[in-house]
Amino acid sequence: MRWNAGKIRGERAAAASALLAVLFSGCASPIEPPLPPGGGQDYVLDFQEFQQTVDPILTRHGCDAEGDCHGGGIRGTFALSPAGDKAPAFDFAQAGLQVNGIDPSASPLLTKPLALEAGGAPHSFKPFESTSDEDYLLLRQWIEGGEFQ
Repeated sequence: MRWNAGKIRGERAAAASALLAVLFSGCASPIEPPLPPGGGQDYVLDFQEFQQTVDPILTRHGCDAEGDCHGGGIRGTFALSPAGDKAPAFDFAQAGLQVNGIDPSASPLLTKPLALEAGGAPHSFKPFESTSDEDYLLLRQWIEGGEFQ
C-alpha cells in the first residue's frame, strides 16, 4: 500500500473545516469585522447658546485668530474657523470635542485657557486668571447646560 501524504493532508483539512463549520455555525464570518459595541449616549450642547455666548468669548480672547491660535487650522486638538470667515456649525462641533460632560471642570475648553495656578492645563495663552472669571463661568455654564441623550 502506498502512502499519499497529500491525500491525508487533504482529508484532515476537510475534517477540520467540517468541525469548524459545526462549532461556529451561526457565527459571523471571521473575515467580516465585528460590529462595534452599542449603547452609549451623546452629550448634546445648545447651539444657539454657543452662537450667542461661547463663540463671542472665543473671538474676544483671540482663540479664533490665525497663526499661533486655533483659527484656520488645528492647533493641538482644537480648530476654529478664522475670525474673518466664521463657520458657526464647524466651531460648535469643534468646541463640543473640547467638552467633558461627565466632569465639566475637566473640559479642555475650560482647563487650557485657565491659569496653571488656578488648576489649568498647559497652554500658551491663559486669558482666565481664576475660575471666577466671568467668561470662564459662562463657558462652564454652557457645558453644564448640556445633557446626555
